[in-house]
Amino acid sequence: MNQTKQLAFNLPLRPSFSKEDFLVAKCNIEAVRMIDSWPDWSFFALCIYGVEGSGKTHLANVWANNVYKITQHPYRIPFIKAKSIKLENVHKLFEQHYCLVVEDLDDNINFEAMFHLYNLYKNEGGFILFTSKTAPARLNITLADLQSRMNAIPSIEIKDPDDDLLSALVVKHFSDRQIMPTPEIVNYILKNCERSFSYIRLLIEEIDNISLSKKSSITINVVKEAIEAIRIPQCQGELF
Repeated sequence: MNQTKQLAFNLPLRPSFSKEDFLVAKCNIEAVRMIDSWPDWSFFALCIYGVEGSGKTHLANVWANNVYKITQHPYRIPFIKAKSIKLENVHKLFEQHYCLVVEDLDDNINFEAMFHLYNLYKNEGGFILFTSKTAPARLNITLADLQSRMNAIPSIEIKDPDDDLLSALVVKHFSDRQIMPTPEIVNYILKNCERSFSYIRLLIEEIDNISLSKKSSITINVVKEAIEAIRIPQCQGELF
């Protein structure tokens, strides 16, 4: 199929969160092994932390699917933002879900509510998977009893990607948009991109947008334009 015609459909983006689509590499293998080892965790909770776009939510979905398959009475695990946990919903959460994914853990949360959630799940045999940009032990938590508990949570970092993983990420982000890039395009991106998960995601999105707006196939010139388009706001921000 001609790539230009394929792009013209402008299909909605539906990234896959299945286990088979998670890209395993040196930077994340430890986290993957821990996710796969449930329910044989040494502790009731685990925190996966790393920069935006590193795959934390993807791994959380893998864990949720594992629980769904393994438990005798399977159900879908809820995902809740850490800042949404309040004193009034702590007991309801545990009553309805003995496994829970708490995303975006930071120090902008209700400390007392998180303290009670932690104790409830620990004492009553529940499981919590936290995701965060930083390790819980490094958060500025002013409630000492909560900080000491957070320090005890096993925490695994997803580190910066190497070239092999960056290449695979480029292909995956294109694939999520129903696009198959040429090796020339992939190699050019790797030689000229920032080495981060979030940058790759943003760049592929910009490349796709430019290609669609011009009704053009993806060329080196389109990639160059996308790189420049991303760079300009960053440069302007540094001037003020």
